[in-house]
Amino acid sequence: MRPDHGSDALSTLIAELDSADLDGLRARWRHHFGPPPKLRSVELLRLSLAWRLQAAQLGGLDAKARKQLHKRGPVRAEGLDLGVGARLRRQWKGTMVEVVVEADGFRFDGTLYPSLSAAATAIAGTRCQLLDEGLRIRHLRATRSGDVGNQPFERVVIDGGVFPGHG
Repeated sequence: MRPDHGSDALSTLIAELDSADLDGLRARWRHHFGPPPKLRSVELLRLSLAWRLQAAQLGGLDAKARKQLHKRGPVRAEGLDLGVGARLRRQWKGTMVEVVVEADGFRFDGTLYPSLSAAATAIAGTRCQLLDEGLRIRHLRATRSGDVGNQPFERVVIDGGVFPGHG
């Protein structure tokens, strides 16, 4: 553990974040670290800024933690484990849309997207809750276990096998 230089000042600085709004948090980030991330969540920006302030003063992750993170490998988008070729289908505004899982992402309408969220944004034309309405991995997990429940997919095809869905 590193020396506790200025921990009172750091504690005060972090406590002040609790009363800051989004613009205030962005201003503080800009003051300490340059351009702020494009987050719209006050809570997420507050937590990120508090962590960065602590890391700047106290040194961030120790060598053991960094080593464990490197062992895990790169972060992969949720849903890639369904397997290359899995097809996610659902009705969207009267049209059947299909997203295909590929090795490096999710293909919709000829374009490869890095995440289901990015594909959903392309489908809807804006950032929306399309994933909550349909392309949700948690529903796929339920389907794989045989409990379809409120599964919103017409069907999911994985490696040539068809898993029944809603509709």
